[in-house]
Formats: sequence, structure tokens, C-alpha cells
Amino acid sequence: MTMTREPRLGEPPPEATADWPEPPEEIDFDGLYHAHFRSLALQLAAYCGDLSQAQDLVQEAFCRAFARWSRVSRYDDPLAWVRRVAWNLATSRWRRLRTAQSWLHRQREEHVPGPDPDRVALTVALAKLPASQRRAVVLHYLADLSVMQIAEQEGVPEGTVKSWLHRGRAALAVQLAGTNEVTDHD
Repeated sequence: MTMTREPRLGEPPPEATADWPEPPEEIDFDGLYHAHFRSLALQLAAYCGDLSQAQDLVQEAFCRAFARWSRVSRYDDPLAWVRRVAWNLATSRWRRLRTAQSWLHRQREEHVPGPDPDRVALTVALAKLPASQRRAVVLHYLADLSVMQIAEQEGVPEGTVKSWLHRGRAALAVQLAGTNEVTDHD
């Protein structure tokens, strides 16, 4: 039985020194940048459709790598880290643009044509009716509620609702008769 002594602190074991892998070669940031900037920019240009935007994104990814170079340089593939950061930046930019466009679309002022003369005349005529008659006419003719439903909602007998509708229609007929004569001659 062969006795081997234990290695001292900081000393590699004698039989294992030949089997230890070589420490990874120090990667030069400038070399990585010059060797891969163009190809990464072209990849991202194909993704986002804008070469100058892609160059900005790759530049930002390399800036982030440079700020963390003491850690990133020890990775098995620092280029993969830079590529992932650049793609993540492109995706984040796309999401921000989509959100901004959605917000702008919701903020856009839409121009709609104004009400036609008949609508204006009806609105003016309705405004001149007493509130109870106006409610009855609107609920019956615009909301399609029955006389019974209006009576329940207003808390009055059906006969009262019928009276409001009759008086409201009569008043509207008088008020709108004058406007029809004006529009017929135009």
C-alpha cells in the first residue's frame, strides 16, 4: 500500500497536476467587439427591420458587457451573453413601441360628423317638454320600454304614463311641425 501525503494548503495534489484543465484563456473585449459587432448588428437588423436601430441595440449590449467585463469574460461564451442582451433589448424596445402606439391610438381625437338638422330639432323640442313627459317619451321610443315598465320605474299608475306620452307627443308634434316646413323648402 502506497502512502501519499495530503497536499498542503494552496498546493495542488501531485498526481492530479497533469490532469487539471488549463485556465480559460483571457478574452479581449476589443477583439470580441471588432470580431462580432457587424454580424450581431446584421442579425438584429433582420429581426427589427432597421439597421441603425440594430446597431444602437448591439452597441448598448456591448456597453453593458464592458461594464461587467470582469464577470462576462469568464463565461464560456461571452458572445452569447452579448447576443442575448442585444436580443432582449430589441424585444423590450418592440414592447415599448407597441404600448406607446396603443396609447397614442386611444388618445387620437376622432372627428365625427355633427348631428343632422332633424336630430338637433328633436333634441331642442325634447328639452322644452316637462321632465316627466320627456322621460316617458325617451323611455318609450328610444329605450323601447313598455307603458307598464315605465310605470314601474317611475312609480306611477299606467294611466299617468299614457297621459305623459299623449301630452309629450302632442307638444313635440306642434314644435316639430314648424321645423318640417322650413326643411321642406330648402
